[in-house]
Amino acid sequence: MKNTLVGSICLALAASIWGGMYVVVKIVVSVIPPLELVWIRYAVAIVALIIIGLFTRQNWRIHKRDFLIIIAIGIIGNTISIVTQEMGTMLSTAQMGAIITSSTPAFMVIFARLLLKERVTFKKGLSICLATMGVLLIVGAGHVNLSMKLGGIWLLIAALTWAFMSVLVKRVPSEYSQIVVTTYSILVALMMLTPFVLPRLHAMNGSQLTHPTIWGGLLYLGIVSTAGGFLLWNRGLQLLNASSGGLFFFFQPVVGTFLGWLILGENIGVTFWLGSGFILIGVLLVIKEEK
Repeated sequence: MKNTLVGSICLALAASIWGGMYVVVKIVVSVIPPLELVWIRYAVAIVALIIIGLFTRQNWRIHKRDFLIIIAIGIIGNTISIVTQEMGTMLSTAQMGAIITSSTPAFMVIFARLLLKERVTFKKGLSICLATMGVLLIVGAGHVNLSMKLGGIWLLIAALTWAFMSVLVKRVPSEYSQIVVTTYSILVALMMLTPFVLPRLHAMNGSQLTHPTIWGGLLYLGIVSTAGGFLLWNRGLQLLNASSGGLFFFFQPVVGTFLGWLILGENIGVTFWLGSGFILIGVLLVIKEEK
């Protein structure tokens, strides 16, 4: 019971942090391109994680047999998913980013079945269909222009890859500290992105980076959203099964939509909420099934 409570709190906090992340990304990405933004936030996160790891005297040793799964987490979740997520957010809106990626729990059901052999029931299958319908409604809405539709596709890829990564986390032995696992996986992503980003860094406007809104956003993305959010998410997944853990992702669109309306003045259309309703129903079906 204690593990369930702690895991639930960790996952709810992580998803809420990421809900606010979409608004921050929407602001910062107007100055820093998506690829460079991911690289910078990871560089900030690595420094924060290493300081935390040294302060808490973590054991950084990982068995060779477990390195492959951590590398996969770094490439699939920390590289592909985050880059496509920020590209999608740049092309669409903070609301769309939060809603589409909230279909992740339903996709986690599929991967949990394939990788962890968790049983897929009728309700779980129905939840996947409803979540997919919700995503298609949002992406294919008539008021959404071509740029936003392309953004929706990128966000869908982000949701799929994050779901896959979240299930892979369950394959990491629980003996390892989440600080260590998160640090290594982010380091893998940083190494993957560096050859593509370094030649492009000189093109950024240095004067704009000194603006309090931009560097404040970078600190939020690097320390709170990346280091803190990843730690909370991975820890929560270790304490709950994959299907149940993914359900807390729905905290993300609630926070993201509210902040997108409050801070960015984004409009909320009927089709948008209809698609959101399908995703919510799908998630609630899985919650009922788990109970």
